[in-house]
Amino acid sequence: MEIKDLQKTAVEIRKEVLKMIKTSGTGHTGSDLSCADILVALYYAVMDVDAKKPEMDGRDQYVQSKGHAVEALWAVLADKGFIDRTELATFSQFGSRLIGHPNNKVPGVEMNTGSLGHGLPVSVGIALAAKLDGKDYHTYTLMGDGEMAEGSVWEGAMAAANFKLDNLTAIIDRNRLQISGASESVMRVEDLRAKWEAFGWEVHEVDGNDIAQLVEILKRPNVSEMPKMVIALTTKGKGVSFMENQAAWHHKVPSDEEYLQALKELEVIANV
Repeated sequence: MEIKDLQKTAVEIRKEVLKMIKTSGTGHTGSDLSCADILVALYYAVMDVDAKKPEMDGRDQYVQSKGHAVEALWAVLADKGFIDRTELATFSQFGSRLIGHPNNKVPGVEMNTGSLGHGLPVSVGIALAAKLDGKDYHTYTLMGDGEMAEGSVWEGAMAAANFKLDNLTAIIDRNRLQISGASESVMRVEDLRAKWEAFGWEVHEVDGNDIAQLVEILKRPNVSEMPKMVIALTTKGKGVSFMENQAAWHHKVPSDEEYLQALKELEVIANV
């Protein structure tokens, strides 16, 4: 797909996210909107996955450690054909597979996540298994910046460099906000670049809402024997003016009026 098509796809994913959250009455609105471009870059331009063969040998692996932003993942999996689009209407309803965090009963989901800090260590294990088995698939994981306060993240960081996992790419959705406020006020994590470089990672900072930048850096081969960290500088609530950079929208359902306004704003972006 051309970059323009990817950008339009990201807008459609955001609209689907809002629809799911509005219909179900629950969801992590701001978190979904900040990472939508990252998921679109991965699933539509970077990763080797096949909705018709979700268990195919040698497929790239994706672990969404930032599991609370699952609505964006469900929307992408439906658009790619891993699940039927009509199933999105069941999100967070009794008996649905599409619960509020990734669920590996759903095709295309490799790991249940939700308890922050687990995605990177497990991804280290998946990438190490590929090395031991002589497989050439790549493992990707998406973390939130508030997640950097979890000690297991740094254990995973140390292990990845120790085992020279150049088949592993981690991404931080650096929107600088979490449910309790500004991430730097809750638990200061800067200088993130210096920290990850000190742990032995190849580190890049990009505009995490610029799909062209994301695709370029994610498709670039890792430096030999080094895991890659992409610090994606994003905007919480990206695409909807009154949700952007507002911690209150970390987990919030729009009113009828807000929902219609949000869709209107996204439609404008889609037509630019």
